[in-house]
Amino acid sequence: MPSRKKAAPPRDVVPWLAALAEAVPDPRCELDFRGPFELLIATQLSAQSTDAMVNKVTPELFRRWPDASAMAGADAAEMENVLRPTGFFRQKTRNAIRTAQLLVERHGGQVPARMDELVKLPGVARKTANVVLGTAFGISSGITVDTHVFRVTRRWGWHEERSPEKVEPILMEAVPQQEWPAFGHRGVLLGRYRCTARAPRCGDCPMRGLCAVGRGEREA
Repeated sequence: MPSRKKAAPPRDVVPWLAALAEAVPDPRCELDFRGPFELLIATQLSAQSTDAMVNKVTPELFRRWPDASAMAGADAAEMENVLRPTGFFRQKTRNAIRTAQLLVERHGGQVPARMDELVKLPGVARKTANVVLGTAFGISSGITVDTHVFRVTRRWGWHEERSPEKVEPILMEAVPQQEWPAFGHRGVLLGRYRCTARAPRCGDCPMRGLCAVGRGEREA
């Protein structure tokens, strides 16, 4: 059994950020979008689904309802048929239509570039808001902690939390604010393609010498 050290971010994160940048040189959101509205809706749809699946349905979705004004008046049954492949399609349809209505009613049809306004929209919590603010507006509002970022940073030995919500403040304190959006994207992509839930590819990972699992100090 590997020995265990207290889980906490290192005092000097510069080597970690450099290794992470080497592992994931192109930090980006894998959802297809052409503006803040499309990114907001696509991110909502990605819950309990995959980016690849969302990317399959959004071309038709935005062809029929290209902006908030159009989506606010959408027929729910028609939209459900489009969103069915993403799972939980009835709830996602309700959230999308109501989100569009609120954008029209409160924000002139535009997506607000503020955390406090975004989280008032249905189906939008901090994770979704961080994606929209960081990716569409370049605002470092926080760090997106999805299942991948949660798993990766736990393996690194940065925390031993049981829920992603408790991890974001830990990461925000450790990582410089200007790095938050890129750090979130890199963490997602690292977990999605290299530090996978099963059979992580530790052997050729640039972070192996830093990561607690890579060093053999804890189990994956």
